[in-house]
Order: sequence, then C-alpha cells, then structure tokens
Amino acid sequence: MNKMILLLGASLLSPAIFAADWQALPSEAPAPSNNPTSAAKVELGKMLFMDPRFSSTGTVACNSCHNVMEGGDDDRQFSMGIHGKTGGRNAPTVWNSAFASTQFWDGRAASLEEQAKGPVTNPVEMGMPNLEEAFARVKAIPGYADAFRKAYGSNDAMTIENAAKAVAAFERTLITPNSPYDQFVKGNKKALNKAQQRGMKKFAELGCTACHSGAAFNGPTMPEGQGFFAKFPTFSGSEYDTRYELLKDNGRYEVSKNDTDKNMWRVPTLRNISLTAPYFHNGAVKTLSEAVRVMARTQLNKELSDKDTADVVAFLDSLTGEFPAIAMPRLPGKAGETTVN
Repeated sequence: MNKMILLLGASLLSPAIFAADWQALPSEAPAPSNNPTSAAKVELGKMLFMDPRFSSTGTVACNSCHNVMEGGDDDRQFSMGIHGKTGGRNAPTVWNSAFASTQFWDGRAASLEEQAKGPVTNPVEMGMPNLEEAFARVKAIPGYADAFRKAYGSNDAMTIENAAKAVAAFERTLITPNSPYDQFVKGNKKALNKAQQRGMKKFAELGCTACHSGAAFNGPTMPEGQGFFAKFPTFSGSEYDTRYELLKDNGRYEVSKNDTDKNMWRVPTLRNISLTAPYFHNGAVKTLSEAVRVMARTQLNKELSDKDTADVVAFLDSLTGEFPAIAMPRLPGKAGETTVN
C-alpha cells in the first residue's frame, strides 16, 4: 500500500498525499468459492453475455448496454431496451465490476451472479416474463448443451444458476490494470505527467478519497451482502440540483424504503472514467470536467478553479487501464427454426 513518500517529487509532498492509500489494480479478480473461474466457464459466459436471443424481442443482449468493445457502457444517457424503451438510470460500466462492493446503482444485487439475472426480466431491458422462459430458449439451442457440459462437467448442468455463474465468471475477466496511475504507484515516476501529479495531489487534498478509495476508486472492500454507499448530493441546494435533476431519483430508498437511504448511491468506480460519459446515475452530465465541478460542489462544498479542475481531470485520465483482447464468440444456432417467438 504505497503512501507515495518515495514516488512524488518534493514539491508535491503533502499530508493529504501521505494519508491517501494509493493502490494498484490487481490483474485478476477474486472468485467466490462456489463459482471458481475456468476457461470453459468464461467462454460460456461470454456467449451468453453476447447473445440477444434471450430478450423478448431477440434484440437486446448484456453487451447492448455494457459494450465491452468500448468503455463497458453504451455512451447513452439511458440505455435502450426492448421496443426502444429507456429507463431512468445510466448504465454503469461492466469493466472492473468484479471489484464493486455491490451491484446496480442502488445495490439491489449483492453479487455478479445475482446481478446477471436482473436485466433478463426487467420490462424495460430484456423484457422476458420470467427466468424460466428465458432459459428455455437457451436449452432449445443444441449447441449450448455442449458448452454447459464443458464448463461444468455434467450433462445436467443446464440450469439458470449455472448460466448466471458463467456470465459472472466472464465479467470477472474484465479487468483493466496497468494504467499510468498503476505504473506510477508501483514506482515509475515518469508514468504521470506534471498535470496528472498535481491532479493526484488535489484529488487527495480535496477529500475525494473519502469515498473514491481503494484499488478501483470505489471505496473499501465490504463484507459479502453489504455495499459502500454515499449520499448524493451531500450538500444540496446548489444550482446543480435543478440543472441536472440530482434529487429526482431517491436511489437506494427505492429498494429499501428506509428514509435513511434517500439519495444514497453505490459509489461507482473511477477506473476508465474518461471513457464512460455521460456521468452520474442519471447520465445528466456530458463532460468529465463538469462532473468534477459538480462533485466538488455537491459532495465537498467547494468551488474549483479552472486550473484545478483541469488537473483533476488529467489525473482521472491516468486511471484508464489496459483492456484485454476479447474475441467475439461464435454463437450456436438452431438449424431451420427461429428461437424468438
């Protein structure tokens, strides 16, 4: 856990820098004991992730909203599901989601396995009436039986739970390590330019690390079943509340119905943040520089100068990591017959 004492030049040393716990992103994500990762399971999960035939219209796959060929989102304010329907929340990136303390903006899924089931029956997203009917389509495609058998070593492996585990196993391979920031905290003093180093210092001095800490910049590792949440906006009453409708959605309260959860949100990762505009739960902010200003005012009650804003943005740019190559899978077909009704 580097404290940067040896890495930062003397002009940048400060108590804020010393206090920050700067961590590099691991190259692998830990897997739960009941879902160990294997190559065959990852390949099956990738197939399911890319296959739109399990949506009611046959048009929406996991990758439709979480495009792994880009930033892991879809570049839209609100993702488009079946029949052109859109929801009210921005699609979070799937890259590095294995390091999230909980899944979905409101934390309604504790694990990637649980999260994988949610969109399938969401009436706006994939629109299937139930998981059983969705999985019946999987079972009706002969090629999937062999893929499940390879992944789980059993002829009885074609289950909804195993499908969700396979998708989660694939998602745990979506890790982007070795960003310029990671190289810097490992000792390469040249990995960050001067503006990025100033932004790193300002990021710590402002107090951004109170929420955006840890290797994924999304808070501490939490016990299973718990998530790391923060109130947004913390300091309400600014012009941003109205301009970006920050208080329109009650966040975690919509799941828990506890008054203390109003406007509480899972703290999102800042990894690859430069690639995942627009920003915030409602995708209302189009640029990273504006998002930095909004966060400074609403979360820290501070106004940033243009220079400080530019430096923080430069630092956030340094969190873009290396994306592993992903070969698109060949999906099995159903010869002579459609899968979608």
